Amino acid sequence: MSHSAFARLHPTGTHPESQQRLAVLHEQFGFAECEPATEEDVLRCHSRELVDLVRSAPGWIDPDTICTETTHEAALLAAGAAIEAVRRGGFALARPPGHHAERERAMGFCFYDSIAVAARWAEAELGIERVAIVDWDVHHGNGTQDIVADDHSILFVSLHQWPFYPGTGGPYEQGETVVNIPMNAGAGDDEYLEAWSTVERAVTRFEPELLLVSAGFDAHIDDPLADIELSTGAFRELARRTAALAPRVAAVLEGGYNLRTLPSLVEAALEGFDAG
Repeated sequence: MSHSAFARLHPTGTHPESQQRLAVLHEQFGFAECEPATEEDVLRCHSRELVDLVRSAPGWIDPDTICTETTHEAALLAAGAAIEAVRRGGFALARPPGHHAERERAMGFCFYDSIAVAARWAEAELGIERVAIVDWDVHHGNGTQDIVADDHSILFVSLHQWPFYPGTGGPYEQGETVVNIPMNAGAGDDEYLEAWSTVERAVTRFEPELLLVSAGFDAHIDDPLADIELSTGAFRELARRTAALAPRVAAVLEGGYNLRTLPSLVEAALEGFDAG
C-alpha cells in the first residue's frame, strides 16, 4: 500500500526524511494506491489543535520537523496507507513517518501517528477489540505510547536504542499495556533476538486479534542516524517472528534513512512477513 504522490508531497530538501525515501521504494516495489484517511480518523488520536496547526503549514515546528504546504495532505495519505494495510493485511510504504507524533504535538519528522490511527480505525470500523503494536524502529515511539498508554485495548511494545532521541522509553517506563525494551548502542542481531522473548511473552499474553508493526529500518548497521548494528537478515527474522504472533498482521514504514539499503531492508521484512 502506497501512493505515487509520496515522492512529491511534503518536500523537505536535504532533510533525512525526504521524498527520495519513497522514490527508491517505488522503483523496486509495486503497490496498490491508497486513499487518504479522513480528519475524523485522525481525530480519534490527535487534537483538533494539532490538525489545524499542520494544515496551516507554519514552517519549522521544531529543529527536526518542517511543515510544508502539502504536509497535511501527505500525513493524511500516510495514515490512509496504514488503514489500507490493516484492511488488506499488507505493508504501508508511506511518509512522513508517524510514531513520534503525540496527541497534541508534531515532532521527530512526524505529524499524525499513522499506526495509532490505523489501530483505532480497526477498532471502530472492523470491531476488533484487542490490538498489539510492536515498534522496532531504532527510536522510541513516544507518540504512539502517548496516545495509547491509557487504552487497555491496545498493547504497545517497543525495542529501541536508549538513552537516545526522544529520551523516553527507559527501563522503568512500563505499564499494564506498555512494554519498553531499551537496547544499548552497538547492540546487534544476537541482542535483539534475545530480547525478542520479552516481545513474544507480552504479545502472547495479550492475545491480540490484530498486530501492527511500526517497521523502522534505522536500526540497521549502515543507517546514518543511530548506533544499533542489525544486519539485513535480522529484519527478515524479526518480521517472521512477528507474523507468528497474531491471526492478522500489518506493517507501517517508520524510519530508515540510508537510500541505498532501504529497499533491501524492506524486501527482507516482506519476505519475513510472508514466511511467518
